[in-house]
Amino acid sequence: MNTAPASTTPTARVTPIRPARGRAALPALLALGAILALYHDTFWSMILLWSRSQTFAHGYVIVPLSAWLVWRQRAQLAAVPLRPCGAGLVLLLALGLAWLLAAVADVPVVSQYAATAMLPAALLATLGWRLARAIAFPLAYLMLAVPFGEVFLPPLIDFTARFTVTALQLTGVPVFRENNNFSIPSGNWSVVEACSGLRYVIASLALGSLYAYLNYRSLTRRLVFIGISLLLPILANGVRAYLIVMIGHWSGMRLAVGVDHLVYGWLFFGLVSLLLFWGGAHWREERAPAAKGAAGYFPPRPGATMGAAACVAIAVCWPLLAAALLAAPATPAAAWPLAIATPIGWRAMPTPPPWRPAHAGAPRLFVQSYQRAGAATVSLQLAWYASQAKGSGPLALPPPGYEDEWALDGVAERTVMAGPKVLTVRQTLLRSTRGRVLVWRWYRQGGIDTGNAFAVKLLLAKGKLLGGDASGADIILAAPYDDREAPPEATLAAFLSAMWPAIDKGLRDAGRH
Repeated sequence: MNTAPASTTPTARVTPIRPARGRAALPALLALGAILALYHDTFWSMILLWSRSQTFAHGYVIVPLSAWLVWRQRAQLAAVPLRPCGAGLVLLLALGLAWLLAAVADVPVVSQYAATAMLPAALLATLGWRLARAIAFPLAYLMLAVPFGEVFLPPLIDFTARFTVTALQLTGVPVFRENNNFSIPSGNWSVVEACSGLRYVIASLALGSLYAYLNYRSLTRRLVFIGISLLLPILANGVRAYLIVMIGHWSGMRLAVGVDHLVYGWLFFGLVSLLLFWGGAHWREERAPAAKGAAGYFPPRPGATMGAAACVAIAVCWPLLAAALLAAPATPAAAWPLAIATPIGWRAMPTPPPWRPAHAGAPRLFVQSYQRAGAATVSLQLAWYASQAKGSGPLALPPPGYEDEWALDGVAERTVMAGPKVLTVRQTLLRSTRGRVLVWRWYRQGGIDTGNAFAVKLLLAKGKLLGGDASGADIILAAPYDDREAPPEATLAAFLSAMWPAIDKGLRDAGRH
């Protein structure tokens, strides 16, 4: 019997892939952890909004979904070479500057977007553009976690009111509309924030984007489906509002006038979403079979470690700069009283203002009502801030627990004459059981008067960064009227023309003390 000699060929050594891959990704994980720690206040503010507002509660599922989308590609990602990319550092630098500007100007949504976008930028810097491109959608999907959309509430409310009233008229139901309120023979209705459809739009965008990514391969089909997911709920919300009103009308205002109309709304939204996905399934594209690349050994690259260190160095400087710029003055300004002279032809009255907002912080206040013969009473309210910090300024949110009994009837930006000066103000119509109020409101920031809140924030950021004037003022004119009268715009215009020199001088004098 022949016996073969023992083989002397060395056995091939199998390199453990996963531990090596994990070590290669360690610098990226350290960079991500540093960003989360350094900007924890910004990320925590997002979580608080997810908890407090049902409109943004979807944020809790966006992050796990993004992680799952990356995990399902783990086999393909194992074959992607990791090469750090300097463009990620440039992007991180730009995002840090954007975060700083937003923090100084107190624009939370911009700081939240900037901080969230830093995470993909850090991955690009440490792991390279090939891996970032492979998981581009999961990284972009993270942006939906930022609580954004309240700026669209007024146009959505207005569209819903217009759509509902037009549909009622086309179906023969008599209707009288006043701003966002309308009356039909069976009762009165109001289109409020909960009726705007913003929650439907955000939920549809999140679901539609995910559906398009999972079911289509071409960019065109994905974008078209996402566009439909964005527009369809706006139109569907108008139909929903009309149907709710008709249910109440046909039932003699016994149905769809309480919590049940919210239930009907979500059921209708579920039906619309089901039809959207059913229709989208007809154009579904089969995904190309994933290429099973050979997962090789990827040792930690020196560039990745250096990239992670650079990410941390860039990320750490912006919170330090923000803390220095937003620090309260060591010696607060003395609380000199605001002095505003009474204009000729008007007399000061002891009447309290019909509407008075809450001011955050501790501004110097001036509140006085005026009247002239044959005109409505007008109240002037000024809040002047010697310096501004987070939670203290003309645009800061009111103190916790503050509740305004007045409902918003309409808001618009209009141009008025303030003596020889053209001034943009924010005109608001308010109503309550005590009557109605016309409000003109604007701000002074850095010596510039404007009713545009975004312009105020930009001016504040400019003043903080360049060491300019950081004081600010909130100026309000308010006049009451009743349901049988038109808003007293002429009275406010006459008062503003007469009062403007005194307002301007009073604010200038306040800045000198």
